[in-house]
Order: sequence, then C-alpha cells, then structure tokens
Amino acid sequence: MQFEGKAIQVREIDNGLYELCFDLSNEPVNKFNQLTLGELKDALTQLSAVENIKGVLFSSAKESFIVGADITEFSSLFEQGEAGLIAKLLETHEIFNAVEDLPCPTVVAINGLALGGGFELCLSTDYRVMGEKAKVGLPEVKLGINPGWGGIVRLPRIIGIDNANEWICAGAEKRADAALKDGAVDAVVAQDRVREAAIDLLRQCAEGKFDYAARRVEKQSPVKLNQIEQMMAFETAKGMIGAKAGPHYPAPLQAVKTIQKSCGMDRDRAIQAEVEGVAKLASGPVVKALVGLFMKDQYVKKVSRGYEAKAEKVTQAAVLGAGIMGGGVAYQSASKGVPILMKDINEAAIQLGLDEANKLLGGQLKRGRIDAAKMAQTINRIRPTLSYGDFNTVDLVVEAVVENPKVKGMVLAETEQHIASDAVLASNTSTISITELARSLKRPENFCGMHFFNPVHMMPLVEVIRGEKTSEATIARTVAYATAMGKTPIVVNDCPGFLVNRVLFPYFGGFNGLLQDGADFRQVDKVMEGFGWPMGPAYLLDVVGIDTAHHADQVMAAGFPERMAHEGESVIDRMYSLERYGQKNSKGFYRYELDRKGKPAKLADDDVDQLLQGAVGSARSFEDQEIIERMMIPLCIETVRCLEEQIVASPAEADMALIYGIGFPPFRGGVFHYLDEMGLAAFCEMAAKYAELGPLYQPTETMQQMAASGATYLNAQSNKHAN
Repeated sequence: MQFEGKAIQVREIDNGLYELCFDLSNEPVNKFNQLTLGELKDALTQLSAVENIKGVLFSSAKESFIVGADITEFSSLFEQGEAGLIAKLLETHEIFNAVEDLPCPTVVAINGLALGGGFELCLSTDYRVMGEKAKVGLPEVKLGINPGWGGIVRLPRIIGIDNANEWICAGAEKRADAALKDGAVDAVVAQDRVREAAIDLLRQCAEGKFDYAARRVEKQSPVKLNQIEQMMAFETAKGMIGAKAGPHYPAPLQAVKTIQKSCGMDRDRAIQAEVEGVAKLASGPVVKALVGLFMKDQYVKKVSRGYEAKAEKVTQAAVLGAGIMGGGVAYQSASKGVPILMKDINEAAIQLGLDEANKLLGGQLKRGRIDAAKMAQTINRIRPTLSYGDFNTVDLVVEAVVENPKVKGMVLAETEQHIASDAVLASNTSTISITELARSLKRPENFCGMHFFNPVHMMPLVEVIRGEKTSEATIARTVAYATAMGKTPIVVNDCPGFLVNRVLFPYFGGFNGLLQDGADFRQVDKVMEGFGWPMGPAYLLDVVGIDTAHHADQVMAAGFPERMAHEGESVIDRMYSLERYGQKNSKGFYRYELDRKGKPAKLADDDVDQLLQGAVGSARSFEDQEIIERMMIPLCIETVRCLEEQIVASPAEADMALIYGIGFPPFRGGVFHYLDEMGLAAFCEMAAKYAELGPLYQPTETMQQMAASGATYLNAQSNKHAN
C-alpha cells in the first residue's frame, strides 16, 4: 500500500509495518491545516483496511514533528459560534480517535517540536519515542483557549492529574528529560536515532513483547481516583492556578475544571466535555485578542525575515560602555553565540559589565538551565578591552554610554575611525535623535538606533531606529543582529522618544493630571493594575528611574510642546528635586528593601504624601472608570499619531511594540485592537468628556473621520498588515 499526498506519505517499511510520514509541501514546518487533516483521515482509512497490519510508525521528514494547528485557518472557526466550533472539533477528534483505534500498535518518532495538535496526535499513539533535543507541549492557554483535540482527555490519563494540570495550565514547552520524567514519552534517544529506535519499539510491539492494548484501555477509561483524591487534586490546583492566572485569563482555570469534569468519564464523553470547554472560551473576547496577537507576532517576524534575507550576518559585535546596560547587551549577545567586545575607559566599569554577565549566567546555572561548561563558553565570548585594538574586525557596534548627546556624539565619532568602512554603528539611546547624532559622523548611512529595554535579558523588544540618512543595509543588519540575540526588533522612524517612549509619556501626562486634580497615586496604581498593566504608573516610574523619566520628560516636552509641555511643577519634577529616584536609590513613590532573593520589594512610604504637597491637588475621590479613561486616552491617541506620521509602519507592529516594550495588557490585544473593539465613535465620544484637559485628549482628524464612517484600523489594513 502506498499513499502519496501533499502533506502525508505512507509506505510499508517492513513486512506488515507501515510508516505514515508528515511532510507538508512548500512549508518549512509541518502543521495541521485542512489539507493535512484531510489527508490524515484518508490515510488512516486505508491503513485500517490493510489485512494483517502489524504496526504503524508516525514520523516527520522535517526538523520539527508538527508545530500545531495552522492558526491562520483555524482562527476563523472561533467566529462560527459554539455549536459550529463543537461540530468542527468533533470532526478532528474522529481522526485522532482513528489513530488510537488502529488495529495494530502505534509508535510516534518525535524528532523535533511537537506542540498543540502535534503533541495531541502523539498522545493518540500507543508509544512515544523522543529525540534528546526535541520539545513537546500544549501551549493553547497562551491563545486563551484549552487543548481541543484530546489533550485535556489523554494527558491526565498518561501522566497523572497533577502533572497534567501543570503542563496544560502553564502552556510551556517541555524538554525531553522532563517529558520522560513525567511519563509523557516512553524513551529519549540521541537525535539521530529517533526513527531507528521508534521502529525497533514498533517491531517489539508487533512481536507481542509490550501490551499496547492495555495502554489503550487505560487511556480510554475514567481516571482511577476516589472523591477525596479528586478533591485534593483539583481544589488546591484551582486556587493556585486561578490566583496565578488572574481574572483576565480564564483559560488555565477552565482547563482544570474541564479535566475535573472529564476525568471520571470514558473517552467519548470526556471528549464531549473537552470540546464544550473550548467552545465556551472561544466565544469570549480574550481569545480574539490573544489569537490576534499571535497573528501580529507572526507578521512582525515575517517583516524581520524580509530584512534578514538582505543582511550580512553579524559574526563579531562590540558594545561601548560596560555598565549594567552594556553588560546586559554583552551577555545577551554571547549567550546567543555571537562573540562581543566590551569596551570602556576604565577597569572598574569593565568589571561592572563582567559582573552583570556573570550574575545572569550564575542565575541560569543555579536554575539548571546551563551547565558549567556552557557558562564558561558564554563568558569566553565576551572580550573586555580598554582600547579599540580589535574593532577593525567588528561587524556592528552598540554604543551604550551615558544618555548625553555630546558624550554620545564624541564617542560615536571616535569609534567610527576604528571600524571597517561597512561596519554598522548603533546607538542604544531612548530619547536622543538619531538624525542629530549622525551629524558627527562621516558615514551617517551606516548609523541607526538600537534601543534595548532594561533589563536587557528579560525585555523582548528592540526598537531599530532609522535616521534621515540611515541606509536599508544598516537597518537590515541591525534587525538581523537583534533577531540573532533572541529579541523582537521593530523598525521605527526617528522622532523624540521614537515609538515606545513617545507613547508612554502622554500616559504619564494623564497620571500627572490626575494627581494635580487630587487623585491618590496608590489608587491610580491599583486601578491600572486591575485594568491589566503589570504595574501602575507610579510603580513603573520607580522602576524606570525618576531621573531617567525626568530627562525623557524634558525631551518629550521640547519635541511636542503643544501636547507634552506642562506648566508648573509635575510630580516627576518634585520627585527628581527630592532625589527620590525610585528603585535605584530605594526611594520614590514607594520605598524598597531587598527581599530574600535579593530583589527590591515595594513597600509603602508614609512620608510621600507630605513630600508631594504643592505638586498635587487637594485630595478627592475618583471613580475607577474615570482613572482608566484619563490614563488610556492620551496613550491611545499618541499611538495613532505615530501610525499616521509613519513613525511605525503598521498597527500590528505598534501593538506588539507596546506589549513587548511596556507591558500593554496582552488580553486587550494591543492599542489598535482595543480601539477597534471599543469602536472609534465610542472612543471619540469618551475623549470629548475630557476636552478641557487639553490637546492630549483630542483625537486626530483622521480618527474622527474614521469614527464617522465606522472604519477600523486592523480591518482597514488587513490586505497589507496582520490582523
């Protein structure tokens, strides 16, 4: 028997043993689209009819196994309503059940990523052999849903309730050793032996050495737990997972509830409970927002790949300035395999940078993510230097000295003399104009901004800033280097604050206005954290650093005086004058003490109210909704201005930049999703209530025109940009 499709091929590999191989044509990875599912159904029908079939191996011809469902196809199913979605999910279950019900033993060779539906297929087989470098997992909660093709039903029966709760609710990718330890796979072998080992196991099953039928009975039967054991397993989990996920992300808690409901059922009834749970989530707004973010993230990656295709690879980098930021850049580059020179003008600064890299690597070593050999290899890729001696070998230099235009201009001009004529110079500046900094350079076309966010190792965003004379080759190489460092680069055009800081300071402007009108900064923090921000504006200012924010505030006021200049003393001005710089000197809006892990813990400071007198108004109460509106309106309008002025190329890139750069609440889908869901007419009507607060609250003309016509941002640009 032979089956030759565009996604699946079936062939006999031995007497009675067959191999079903996934190899989706014209795609770099295997994924479950309608084509693949249709061919899988047909192939299984043919295999089921083969007389004296002894076993089936499931494998992949690509580096990955199956990375999951094709979201571009399946996201449209969420709009069909609960009944339509349930029917479609049950169709796929029939296919996966057919895998589980084949009249012979089945083994899967997991040679690479097996995620979502890809791993659910693996769970449908009798045995799983995994390569040592492969990863498996059920990441559906990251899209706001639950596994819907059998993961909820089969995983608890294979690895136990507690493990399944953790796997499904965290949505993490599991390495081979963890998967073996929990019992999710039966063997882990060297990467080049996965198929060979899987075939060997399949032969032993065919010879009757393993009881595959008993495994099937266990997978298709209720979980053997009494009422007390169930209560202990689920009630504790619901409390812990519900608290961790929070009120805005219902998928993890729904997963636990569905596992609890279905674990006492046989397979078919459990599957019905699973699909009903998925359908319930899919009808909510969080799924639409998170799936939209996934699509935008894919679009941003596609844009980056376009630049990378035109870029020369960075094989040797350098960073100027070896403080915390420089050390962070050096660590990130070295940890991703790109050697880097770290230059400063004195030994103490060099040591500070090395200490930062060593601290980060030490943390990884302690958590077991690297071993001592890997730590040594990474440190050896960081070469400290006090001179420009080897800078002629560098492809790209990141300047990370003090945020002062004169100092930066002098250092950049000096560095340009010591690097190759085609090397890229990039400034890690958060506020200073790239076009202005380029005036001190002989080759401004080789210069751009490369704005990292602090802490470098944790923050995924890098703004790549194009100056007036920056060449496309420079942008391409910088994007390629940022991607090689494991970051998400988003290209923006030059303006005060670029994209993220330009949008952030109107938000702080709304905060300052609230305090001047008598709001309590603690209430504002609590309300905005309840809205979904990881920290409220006062806490965020403390983390950013009041001195840093004060400088940036002056830059923004000078760049956009009609909107961002303010009369009198702001709360940022007051805090700065009092030298309350936030976490960096342990006092700001709050005070800070190191906890047991050495991290600054936020504590109340009873002195702050008195210290702020004169910079804030007489205390009065505010409704939560007014606080949200006064904070969010300026941020949304400024983001729209950045799109209209082509500072950022698309709504998708703007949304991802704010989520990755300042923690815009992901479940709200980004600024443009937020605006589209509210409706521009409703937004403009809301903004009109605060017209007396000034230009920050005035929607643009284009916004008002779009509001009148009922237009939306993401749909209006869907032919050009990701939705």
